[in-house]
Amino acid sequence: VVESKVEGRKSKPQPTTLDLRPSTDLGFISPVVAKIAAEHGVDLSQVNGTGLNGRITKNDLLSYVESKKTEDRQPQTATVSRQPSAVIASSSGDQLIKHSTMRKSIAQHMVESKQISPHVLTVMEADMSRVSKHRAANKAAFERDGVNLTFTAYFMMAIVAGLKAYPQTNSSWSDEGLLVHKNINLGMAVSLSEDGLIVPVIKNADNLSLLAMARSINDLAARSRNKKLQPDEVKGGTFTLTNHGVSGSLFAFPVINQPQAGILGVGAMQKRVVVIDDAIAIRPMVYMSFVFDHRILDGASADWFLAKVKDTLENWA
Repeated sequence: VVESKVEGRKSKPQPTTLDLRPSTDLGFISPVVAKIAAEHGVDLSQVNGTGLNGRITKNDLLSYVESKKTEDRQPQTATVSRQPSAVIASSSGDQLIKHSTMRKSIAQHMVESKQISPHVLTVMEADMSRVSKHRAANKAAFERDGVNLTFTAYFMMAIVAGLKAYPQTNSSWSDEGLLVHKNINLGMAVSLSEDGLIVPVIKNADNLSLLAMARSINDLAARSRNKKLQPDEVKGGTFTLTNHGVSGSLFAFPVINQPQAGILGVGAMQKRVVVIDDAIAIRPMVYMSFVFDHRILDGASADWFLAKVKDTLENWA
């Protein structure tokens, strides 16, 4: 409503005038349609007219307004809602994946380990010919006992031999002195896909036969992936094996599982050309990466341990 002064007096309110001239884009717009569009904030260029020559009628506009109300009442299907609850999408298309409790725990443990222990890496490769032949000859017999004979069992047995020969490797550092563990409790890293990894422990591994070792590995690996481990089964490890070769890795630099003295990483087994007694031969070879705490072991003592593991595998009887 517009008011104006004429000769000092207020004139009567004049009705707002609407331009009813034809529009080159929209055609003729009636006052009723214009008023409804203004009330609802409708851009008339978005409305499909069904009247004469495409004219927008009152019903066209009311139908459009109602359809917009229906859309507003429906749940939105933005990109974020289609993602897992732990994934947040940004306008740039980047995604923030929230850390799980397990991932936070792993991160803290690994950072602390690198801060605590001076990590040193030594690498040797082992000829797996004898182990491969032994496994091929005994795999069926183990299966009859319900056990899958994996190469991991052989590596665990070889580690036991190395720890027995060099007990200092089966120890932990303390400010008072070196704590050499009586029992050999072997941890084995088990991947849980995107959830991270867990390290169940085979207690008193030095008392196990190859069959018993393989059975324990099968059981702990299966229950790890099914999240059925007991709390005590991930505690008390004195040394750890990580078989990163299962994903194709040749060798790696694992992080020590505190407060242990070291960790052995085993790469993928590959047939390679090697020289044996001045002759070229093809053998199934594997790299073994031993990472040790330099406070506990020196280069020589670490290599003695790793050489014993290598010798055990290469001379398997």
